[in-house]
Amino acid sequence: MNQAPTPAAGLVGQPAPIVEAIRQARARHAVRFRIEFAITWLVLVGGLVLALFAAGKIDTEFLNKWVPFILGGVPMTLLVSVVSIAVAVVFALIGALGRLSSVAPIYAVATLYVSMVRGTPLIVQILFIYSALPQFGIVLPAFIAGVFALSFNYGAYMTEVFRAGIQAVPRGQTEAAQALGMPERGIMRRIVMPQAIRIVIPAIGNEFIAMTKDSSLVSYVALQELLWRARTVGSANFRSLETLLVAALIYWLMTIVLSYFQGRLEKRMAESEVRV
Repeated sequence: MNQAPTPAAGLVGQPAPIVEAIRQARARHAVRFRIEFAITWLVLVGGLVLALFAAGKIDTEFLNKWVPFILGGVPMTLLVSVVSIAVAVVFALIGALGRLSSVAPIYAVATLYVSMVRGTPLIVQILFIYSALPQFGIVLPAFIAGVFALSFNYGAYMTEVFRAGIQAVPRGQTEAAQALGMPERGIMRRIVMPQAIRIVIPAIGNEFIAMTKDSSLVSYVALQELLWRARTVGSANFRSLETLLVAALIYWLMTIVLSYFQGRLEKRMAESEVRV
C-alpha cells in the first residue's frame, strides 16, 4: 500500500528544501519590489518638489506662517466626512429597501431618488440646498447643508451597493426562516441585514475615502474646512500655488492612511470568512 505524503514532503511531491528555497525567493522578491517601489515614489515626488523650489515658486516663509492655519481645517474635513457617511448609510438602506419593494409607489420613489441624484452634479446639489432652499423659507447652517448634501448624494450611490448586498444573502436562509414562521421584519433584521452589512462594509470604506475628498466641495458654502482655509489664505496673499499644493498634499496623505486601514479591514474580513 502506498503511504500518503507527509507535510514535510512539501507541495506537489517536491522535497522540503526546494519548497523552502522557493518561499525564500518569493520573500526576497517581495522585499525588493517594495524597496524599488518606495525609491521610485521618492524620486518622482522629491524631484517635483525640488523642481518647484529650484524655480523659486515656493515661498518657505509664507508656508511656515500659514500651514498650521490650513492644517486646522483637517478636523472639520474629517468631521464632515464621518457624519456624512453615517447619514448616507441610512439613506442607502432606505433606498435599497425601496428598490427591492414590490409596492410600485415605494419602488418609484426610490428609483427617482437614485436617478435624480446620480444625474446631477454634487456641487449643484450642495448649492441648491444652501442657496435655493432659503427661497422656500428653509435656511440651513453651512455645516448641516453640507452634510445633508453629501449624505444625500452618497446615499443614492450606495443604494445600489446595499441592494446588491441584500440580494447576495442566500435565499435559502430566508426561505428556511419563513418555513419556521419567522415574520418578514424579523427575517430582515436578524438574518438578512447582519450578513448584508458585512458584505457592504468594504464598499462603505471606499465611499468614505472618496467622501473625504469630495468634502472639499462644502468650502463653497463657506464651511471652514481644509480647502476653504487654503483658498482663503491663497487668495488673500496671492499665493494660491503654495496653499493649494499644501491642501492637495494633505488630502493625498489622508487618502493614503485611510486606504491602508481599508486594506487591513478587507484583509481581516477575508480571513474571518475563510475561518468560518
